Amino acid sequence: MQRLTTVSAGQSPRRLDVFLSAQNAGLSRALARRWIDRGVFTVNGRPAKPAQRIRPGDVIECHALLREPPAVEPEPLPLDVLHEDDAILVVNKPPGLVMHPAPGNWTGTLLNALVHHVGQRQGDGTPFPGDGGRARPGLVHRLDKGTSGVLVIARTDSAHRLLSRQFRAHSIHRVYLALIAGAVKQGGLIDQPIGRDVRDRRRVTVRSPAARRAVTEFRVAEPLGPDATLLEVRPRTGRMHQIRVHLASIGHPVLGDPMYGPSEGAGSTEPPLPRPMLHAAILGFVHPSTGLDVEYRAPMPEDMERAAARLRSGQAD
Repeated sequence: MQRLTTVSAGQSPRRLDVFLSAQNAGLSRALARRWIDRGVFTVNGRPAKPAQRIRPGDVIECHALLREPPAVEPEPLPLDVLHEDDAILVVNKPPGLVMHPAPGNWTGTLLNALVHHVGQRQGDGTPFPGDGGRARPGLVHRLDKGTSGVLVIARTDSAHRLLSRQFRAHSIHRVYLALIAGAVKQGGLIDQPIGRDVRDRRRVTVRSPAARRAVTEFRVAEPLGPDATLLEVRPRTGRMHQIRVHLASIGHPVLGDPMYGPSEGAGSTEPPLPRPMLHAAILGFVHPSTGLDVEYRAPMPEDMERAAARLRSGQAD
């Protein structure tokens, strides 16, 4: 496998091993150094050293063996299917469901449920019908474990390519609902680069040295008193944890968010919220087979409805 990364404009000169560990989740600086020494990474087509300074315009190439993905066991988990045809499958993901198997979650994931679902539909587990049928569903985008809402899955290789192209071009129409801490009077636009936190690889921050442009638009859907607001959020880019980090950066974090959430007591509800109150309500895109604009919606889940109702009642008091 070959993967190219071009250092973007505005990046400060820094060591190659530091840059790689900041760009890639799960890649520590020590591991990056070992891989550079083994020739896995080159800069501008030449062998590199861990301490080599990289600058905007440098092309970093990764040369690694690509292993076959492990088999995913089908599991008869419930799926809320919003639409299904020969090219795509659209589902409403419930909160708490992990997208795909990984350490700590090898079973019970959305992909396990999808493999079972398509196997039942095919009868024998063979690839889907159509041009470039896939042996298993293709995940085109992701939602965090705690986030609920609309997801599109590719059923053919050509559908996967065309949908992925739309996500890369940020031409997908997405609307999220977010219960956030504090009173927001009017909508706005957050244009703030974000990137991995060098101190905690699981987090994203607006202060990352490897930040990439991220843009989030929001408007007030419903005021819920002095402690909370229901927002409609439209991300114009698709960075990891973008909505959660952007809203937290302006002092209005998503309620129930254990990573970027509000301090104790701010916009609190009883009982405490078990997950970030964020829901992917609308997903629109060009259908990969018909070429027509399509849009799918998922209603706000029950836990968010209950949380909003408690906040409304607190406002009435």
